Amino acid sequence: MRIASLVALTFTLTSLAMAQSPLQDGQRFLKENAGKPGVSTTSSGLQYKMLREGSGKSPKATDVVVVNYRGTLINGKEFDSSYKSGQPIEFPLNRVIPGWTEGLQLMKEGAKYEFFIPPNLAYGSRGAGGVIGPDETLIFEVELLKVK
Repeated sequence: MRIASLVALTFTLTSLAMAQSPLQDGQRFLKENAGKPGVSTTSSGLQYKMLREGSGKSPKATDVVVVNYRGTLINGKEFDSSYKSGQPIEFPLNRVIPGWTEGLQLMKEGAKYEFFIPPNLAYGSRGAGGVIGPDETLIFEVELLKVK
């Protein structure tokens, strides 16, 4: 009985020691992702990949934009999507997370990008709504439909 308890305790401690924090997991993900074809990194650390080029106008931080998007964690778990609701979303660009504000300004109307957003450009150590934990790296697929 004591040996089984000791083995279980050793396994638990080993598992805990091997577990990485969301911040470490995200840093590792972004480091690997940076070397993938088509992925660019801005000076702030935002990574993006153009999936479709646009031809319309680019937004400024003070503009209102209309977008379709899908948001996932780096493990692939979807936490939000305008596609599921069937309705694009409209918002002032300067009222969202910094990674969106920066990334959408790189786009033109009609473009579709994928953003890889480190925690400091997302929700940081506070997380969001119980769905996005503290220090999570986020992935968004975003279509810029219109700049108002």
